[in-house]
Amino acid sequence: MQRLAVGIDIGGTNTVFGLVDKKGDILIEESIFTKQYQVFDVFIDELCNRILKLSRELNCELIGIGVGAPNANYLDQCIQDASNLPWKGKFELGKLLNQKINVPVFVTNDANASAMAEMLFGGAVGMKNFMVLTLGTGLGSGIVVNGELVYGHSGFAGEMGHMIVRPEGRHCGCGRMGCLETYVSATGIKRTVSKLFAKYSFLSELRDIPFNRMSARRLAVAAYAGDEIAIESFEFTGKILGIALANVVALNNPEAIFLGGGLAKAGDLILKPTKYHMEENLLSVFQGKTELLLSTVKGNSGLMGAAALVWKVVE
Repeated sequence: MQRLAVGIDIGGTNTVFGLVDKKGDILIEESIFTKQYQVFDVFIDELCNRILKLSRELNCELIGIGVGAPNANYLDQCIQDASNLPWKGKFELGKLLNQKINVPVFVTNDANASAMAEMLFGGAVGMKNFMVLTLGTGLGSGIVVNGELVYGHSGFAGEMGHMIVRPEGRHCGCGRMGCLETYVSATGIKRTVSKLFAKYSFLSELRDIPFNRMSARRLAVAAYAGDEIAIESFEFTGKILGIALANVVALNNPEAIFLGGGLAKAGDLILKPTKYHMEENLLSVFQGKTELLLSTVKGNSGLMGAAALVWKVVE
């Protein structure tokens, strides 16, 4: 019987889960709409039922469950007050999954899971010092130093999305003002477009799209077609991110920084301005020494990285 690990990527919009082999191949994958479940226990019940259904379809042995989630703590296996999730408070995610499916469970920050996938299956193979940023509903970051993920004293290291980059700036889901993810994320760039509508009188096809139907993909399509509002939104976002990265590079001196998530799929639209403003704001001793790259992981990096947590320990 084939032995497989479960990988779960809990996102602010969707939760993706699947069964993954030791090589990182996702053999089967599904998703559920996270925000549909306002009660955490109901979410866990549905998730576990769907996972067990997948295992029956493949007639496999589950060796463990790995989970990547916002504000997830590797040390106590809990998630707590994630600003982009519908549940507030502290929840024993690892314990609940173990009770429903009797296998070892490993929980970590969603961006840490993506960093693990990049290290084992992507562009960071062989690197000892790098970072992964996930630009999705929010902004997550996974930091690897000397070949090990950085968890910090209480398990929450790497919350780059909640660095305050503009005091008294945009209101964040965490309750504070001016957090990086309110500017640099799929949600953040939509907010930037709304501001640019008021600032400029440029004609733009984006003006006819309601805010809740706007997406990073539609913005990218418009920008590549020459829409000035869309182009400016990526330039502004890249500037904010580049300056923030220059500050982070001064702290941990990474060999490379990888961008993943929906916003990163815009490619050079986000990569070029970010690289320019990062280099412009780096100390001279750091200039030209950190590569800024798009993630090369084929497949859902959060899911693959979460499953890799299992394979690293169980096998």
